[in-house]
Amino acid sequence: MRTVFFGYWARRPCCAFPRCRGGLERRKNGGRQALRTPPATGRPGNVFALARTSRFRCRDLSDTAILASQNVGIIEHMTDTRATAHLYPAHDLAICTDANTAVERITAIYERSAQAIRDRFHAFARGEDCSEDLSACYPYLGITVDPKTLVSDARPAWGTVAYPGVYGTTLTRPDLFRDYYRVQIERLLHYHNSPVVVGVSNRPIPLPFVVEASTVDITPEQARALGGAFTLPDLAQIDDSIANGTYRPIGDEPQPLSMFTGERVDLALQRLYHYTATHPKHFQRFVLFTNYQRYVDEFAALGRKLMEDGNDEGYIRFVEPGDTEHELGTPAPDDSHRIKGLPQMPAYHLVREDRLGVTLVNIGVGPSNAKTITDHLAVLRPHCWMMIGHCGGLRRSQQLGDYVLAHAYVRDDHVLDQDLPPWVPVPPIAEIQVALQEAVARITGLSGADMKSRMRTGTVVSTDDRNWELKYQALYSRFNQSRAIAIDMESATIAANGFRLRVPYGTLLCVSDKPLHGELKLRGMANLFYRQRVSQHLDIGMEAVRLLRENGVEALHSRKLRSFDEPAFR
Repeated sequence: MRTVFFGYWARRPCCAFPRCRGGLERRKNGGRQALRTPPATGRPGNVFALARTSRFRCRDLSDTAILASQNVGIIEHMTDTRATAHLYPAHDLAICTDANTAVERITAIYERSAQAIRDRFHAFARGEDCSEDLSACYPYLGITVDPKTLVSDARPAWGTVAYPGVYGTTLTRPDLFRDYYRVQIERLLHYHNSPVVVGVSNRPIPLPFVVEASTVDITPEQARALGGAFTLPDLAQIDDSIANGTYRPIGDEPQPLSMFTGERVDLALQRLYHYTATHPKHFQRFVLFTNYQRYVDEFAALGRKLMEDGNDEGYIRFVEPGDTEHELGTPAPDDSHRIKGLPQMPAYHLVREDRLGVTLVNIGVGPSNAKTITDHLAVLRPHCWMMIGHCGGLRRSQQLGDYVLAHAYVRDDHVLDQDLPPWVPVPPIAEIQVALQEAVARITGLSGADMKSRMRTGTVVSTDDRNWELKYQALYSRFNQSRAIAIDMESATIAANGFRLRVPYGTLLCVSDKPLHGELKLRGMANLFYRQRVSQHLDIGMEAVRLLRENGVEALHSRKLRSFDEPAFR
């Protein structure tokens, strides 16, 4: 299609917009107007389609009457797919001007699809014929933004789009994301003054994402026949191209509203339970990662104490692996209620009603686990995650038990190189840096020069080689040139994935040995160090969370984590 920047159509206003600004080309294409924006005025080469009428005359879109008066948030039902199919890859669309109404419709669509899958599976397990096509798809959310409703001055870090066009995404699990969806939709409605559309997408929900333990009641022969009766996960449709900034829509395909599609979210939710042995509903918005079991023991003891003795932090429940729940004001469950073997990365949760509690995950040792858990945890959109663990000190002046506040990273972990190239800088998040530093001062009681002697700020090296000490000659110049002050195997991975997935991050480590200077971990020294430092270090992490919560979570979602071409959802 030839782009006309100026000329007849640029001078004549089209029916969708009172005035075509920036030289928009208008052409008729069988019942729709397609607009192409030149690079100077919009997304380069972006084509977005609009119905013959827009939100200014939305009733003309439908062949049916407006819905019942009680559904005040739904303007009308869009049943004429001929008029709307070119806009969104969805059907049964309804225009919504109210976030709560939109979320209710999203919930109804998802529950209807999920129930259809459950019913079909039970029939399949009974040996009934399930050859008919199953219509059970994800809900779809879309919005069309015209140039007049863009936010041009001081655009917020999230909740808006940068260019005019058509945007959409599939959604899932409204039981977990109801509040999150409501806030995202509210901001879209507020900033762009345009309604959203909610309908049924063309992406079917895979069976394993709805029916847990789906193979328990079926025979091996039936298990082999599942693919003929149900949709199974298709990895060709699940990736992180949106988050990685490499996604390019094809033709008139809508731009993404969210970094994660419904299928990507469902896969992550399933993996979270597998790796942590706790249901995703228990995860809190503040996450602490550690690389030593002793931090877990301390956190578990703290959680049980807060439940038995009460607390003024709003914690109402402590959840351990296996979904063992300890309610506020009740005795701790006995060992018979706990799982016998721990999962790969056990998670523990101090739960608040508003989900602003604390989740602690023991990721073990190594960048692979760190990437795995953050890949999946990111779909829950935490307000931040922080690494509190042990490291090797690289400076002779450091002492065992000193703290290291990372403000830069050397990414020798390599696990994210395909998703986030090593040349991409990973900046510190100021709000988290300040909170961690203030927490250290409050818990240790130190200030001024004493504080600087106990906590150093600098570069942390994260390696994928546990025996890095055997490569001293090769690493000496690398440590020197990077001005590194500490080394571990996880922190850079967690920070880099936070940057990639737009989750605020921070790192506060504790020096447990100094191999470069001959101070290795000896059995007696290590035990003494653990007793003295683990409790204090965990207290610092909890205090940092409290400070961040008190200062307001909105301040955490910095624009430095957002690109110029971002999905609207936080």
